[in-house]
Amino acid sequence: MSPTTKMSVRGAALLAMASQVSAFIIQFAASVILARYFIDPEDLGLFTIAFSFISLLAVLQEFGITRFVTGERELDDERIRTAFTVSLAISWSVAIGCVALAWPVSAFYEMPELRPLMLVIAASYFFVPLAIVPMALAHRKMDFVSNSMTENGVVLANATIAIWLAWRGHGAMALAWGAFAQQIARMVISQWRVGFILPFPPRLEGALPILRFGGFATLLSAFYQASARLPELLIGRLLDTAALGLFTRAFGLAAQLRLLVSGALGTVFFPAFRQLRDEGEALGPHYERVTANYCAITWPAMAGLAALATPIISMLYGERWLGAAVPLEWIAISQILFIALPLHADLPILLHEKRALLWRSGWDMVASVGLLVLGAWFSLEAAAASRVAHSFVWFVIFAPFLARTIGFHWRVMTRIWLQSALATGLAILPVWLSYVWWAPATQASFGQLTIAVLSGAALWLICLRQTRHCAYTEIHSYACSALAYFGWRQLMPAPR
Repeated sequence: MSPTTKMSVRGAALLAMASQVSAFIIQFAASVILARYFIDPEDLGLFTIAFSFISLLAVLQEFGITRFVTGERELDDERIRTAFTVSLAISWSVAIGCVALAWPVSAFYEMPELRPLMLVIAASYFFVPLAIVPMALAHRKMDFVSNSMTENGVVLANATIAIWLAWRGHGAMALAWGAFAQQIARMVISQWRVGFILPFPPRLEGALPILRFGGFATLLSAFYQASARLPELLIGRLLDTAALGLFTRAFGLAAQLRLLVSGALGTVFFPAFRQLRDEGEALGPHYERVTANYCAITWPAMAGLAALATPIISMLYGERWLGAAVPLEWIAISQILFIALPLHADLPILLHEKRALLWRSGWDMVASVGLLVLGAWFSLEAAAASRVAHSFVWFVIFAPFLARTIGFHWRVMTRIWLQSALATGLAILPVWLSYVWWAPATQASFGQLTIAVLSGAALWLICLRQTRHCAYTEIHSYACSALAYFGWRQLMPAPR
């Protein structure tokens, strides 16, 4: 990677991380306010059933347009208009299907209150295709300022509408209208950033390559959505809406933290790897460095979330949500293996391994749903524990495939994983010791947890430096840039 490219990717990563932090703060604050004062587990469970069913069908809307526009070697105005026309035609057809789904689903669950929720959520998907191509163009140009504005704008719109309506006593419907506002905001902001483009006159010439790519991408997305959404629907059916609400709260908190720490980096590294591919560079060494950064930062965050699950749920959401603590522990632990192989779908697509990726994604979906059904048959906690079993199966399915496709070295990756595991263990060690010597998790104070977390962060940073973890170089660079403003650059020890 050239120095210019490396600097642009580093700057984009910093911007993406800053954007993700601000979006996380909005989402997190909204979730705490809603859960603590307005929304109970039953409300959240009811909304989750409606949202999950719509999401299973709405996955057809995107039709791989984002990946096509972002990854295409040559993209002129006519091809953009064709992609936009295809997106509109497919997306609006799917949105009509989502509306029609409201009646049979509410009858299946014997919950008439599901119908208005599904209608509001389904109506929001009529606005989705008007944002797909504009956002894809921003990604392609590595215009992460536009991406940051869009992502922060949509979460702010969702949070504002949901909290206002929940305060007025609308319960689960407040969450549905928040989702509606989110899609409108996404359309308005993304269109504004690219100058308000529409596919007029419509153009279908040259649509066949888009349809071929979209068919594959849609099937791949369908596997991922089924793996993510079917567990929620099955819990709602096998257990009840309250159990589903607790599971959703746990899963959502883990997902929010993961997105905060590393989620936005995917939008940076995908176009960066596309450039490397086009330049003919080997991707293996670059992938190893990306993995090191993902694991070094995200593993301690997820392990810390598992260790702090009980006090976090109690302090933030209140006692009525304590049933989400044990599921949160299992779900957070499961994320560690999923993070061990980042960009597991994006890079095989770039490297034209679509068929092999599709087969493995299908088997992964079967494993995810099957293990979830087995766990949910016993209890909510067993259903959450099944996510850990699924993460092991996922790793076995994808690790050899990615090694062959990307060309990373097992020896290098194993060293990265072991170094990251050691740093992770040291990061959460003070938390566990505080439970033993100070107060148990159910009685831990904010001061106790603050001291334990700060001590763990110090041990984590020392371990990364002493073990010569390659992520420390990047952390050192970012930290020195920030500390230089205060004249404290010398406080950050140089890499060994």
